[in-house]
Amino acid sequence: MSAAIAKLIFLIITLPFIFSGCSSSNSNIKTFAENSSDLQRMLDNKWNEYTTGKTNIKGGIALYIISPKGNFFQTSGMGKGILENIHFRAASNTKTFTAAAILLLQQQNKLNIDHKITDLIPNTSTPYVPTSPNYKIPYKSQITIRQLLEHRAGVFDINNNDIPLTSNASYAGKRYPNYIIDKLGLTDHTFTFDELVGVVALNNLSFFPPDKKFHYSDTGYSILGKIVERVSGQSYNQFITDSFLIPNKLKNTSFPYLGSDQSLPMPASEAYIYDDDTIHTVDKLNVSVNVAEGNLITTPNNLATWGALLLSGNAGLNQDQVDLMTQYKATGDNHKYYGLGCIYTPGLGYGHNGGIEGTLTVLRYNPDDKVTVLIFSSVFNNNDFWGQGKFLYKVGFAARDVLGYTNVHSPQVR
Repeated sequence: MSAAIAKLIFLIITLPFIFSGCSSSNSNIKTFAENSSDLQRMLDNKWNEYTTGKTNIKGGIALYIISPKGNFFQTSGMGKGILENIHFRAASNTKTFTAAAILLLQQQNKLNIDHKITDLIPNTSTPYVPTSPNYKIPYKSQITIRQLLEHRAGVFDINNNDIPLTSNASYAGKRYPNYIIDKLGLTDHTFTFDELVGVVALNNLSFFPPDKKFHYSDTGYSILGKIVERVSGQSYNQFITDSFLIPNKLKNTSFPYLGSDQSLPMPASEAYIYDDDTIHTVDKLNVSVNVAEGNLITTPNNLATWGALLLSGNAGLNQDQVDLMTQYKATGDNHKYYGLGCIYTPGLGYGHNGGIEGTLTVLRYNPDDKVTVLIFSSVFNNNDFWGQGKFLYKVGFAARDVLGYTNVHSPQVR
């Protein structure tokens, strides 16, 4: 037998095995449709588990993923026809925009986050915050911009804390925004940075001296919003729009700032509050009290896109500023690890959470595998806010598992 004939016989015998081996290997790679189906099954199971035993609960959960394997959008419990352009309130995910705005101004050499808030804005005779009585808060001359970003400035938070009963004010013992809207009936009142910070100054309120520890403060971010305006010369809304929304084509994202601007754009997500087995529909909200810390309206597509672009250094911030944003410290509370307007969750990555009447949201970007996971629920569980947040984390981990992006998981949520 010639060498040529022997080689031909060898190829005839072995090629089927070679191709068979390749087919076997490729069979382990799921198609986009298979991944979508598996994600939907997981989401249905998780939502069913979460709602079991919760009498009268309504609403549902949505999942949006940006990954090297494709972009995926699934919902459960939210009815049919829900698309990735549905509008919802993303609450404190606003803080990622505010932090990005501050860091962009630093990138432009217009501020320094290690300056005191009483320092002068570079190349001006104007301080970062006004000298008016409204900004005469405790420890003002010791507070840095960085400390405000990382919630270590000790600024009293009038959104999430009652005004002490010892205060000589008609709203003592109450949340100031609730007092204005509910008690006084001023449902369309437009809150301002000056007004909100002024409540802290007037009542001489503080959690502790700056840089002693972590304490979440929406009012601290109101001060940052004021700094953005004074340094940029634009309103907060306009600066964010010009710097981030337009360049990144986030056309379905907005930051309402008027007390009368209370409705979601269409198409709009349903929104409910679940409280002691009772469901309440959330129709309109006055979020002028939340400007710069929680007034964000967006869509699953837009918010996930923002997280992926921002934290990969492609939204306008250079990598040096993104690295600053993601340098986290242990908080000692439920936030676990916090950077500059940025939460870190081991295994999920970097981003933020958002909780507001009717909606709870988790956004995370993992730089190790470039996977962005956004989960939002159209019902806010007033009975167990932190438990619901951990449930959303679990959904995020499960979604990564379905797509094969399994790595070290956070022991706090597994």
